[in-house]
Amino acid sequence: MSRIQTPSADTATGARADLFAQIKKAAGRVPNAYAAIGALEPNALKAMLQADGALSAGTLSSRDRETIKIVVSQVGGCDYCVAAHSQIGKMVGLPPETLKQIRAGEPTGDAKRDALTHFVRKLVRTSGTVSEAEFKAILDAGYTEAQLVEISLAIAVIVFTNVFNRINDTTIDFPAVA
Repeated sequence: MSRIQTPSADTATGARADLFAQIKKAAGRVPNAYAAIGALEPNALKAMLQADGALSAGTLSSRDRETIKIVVSQVGGCDYCVAAHSQIGKMVGLPPETLKQIRAGEPTGDAKRDALTHFVRKLVRTSGTVSEAEFKAILDAGYTEAQLVEISLAIAVIVFTNVFNRINDTTIDFPAVA
């Protein structure tokens, strides 16, 4: 059970209700993480949704965005986000075996996806400037310099939800991941 008591999204009014309606229209429901963030600080939820909108309008595929979010969540230990983005990953066409390999940091057989997984895992596990070899490897895999901005934004957005869910111990409302 989540640590922070969150009123039902159905009882929200004003700006919160508008945000929840937007989420419900897009996702069919308001996930527990969004309900908790929005109930406590609707501007934070709005900023997060705007950042996700910018990512959706970018050039990274939905599979790439979900790969990034799964890797960061797995490394960060956010069970909620691992479950949520594994489910979304499945919905955007990532096969179950590929999802398992991404979570485990194992090769998927897709050289470009494997380069992205390696790059993101390296970014979130280390500090300091990325080496010239790592920089060259992600570009050689087919990602553009503009997509490096998108990769950075995707990492930033998921780190926010990872941290909040780890604080809140948000009740997982997605299929559990073994």
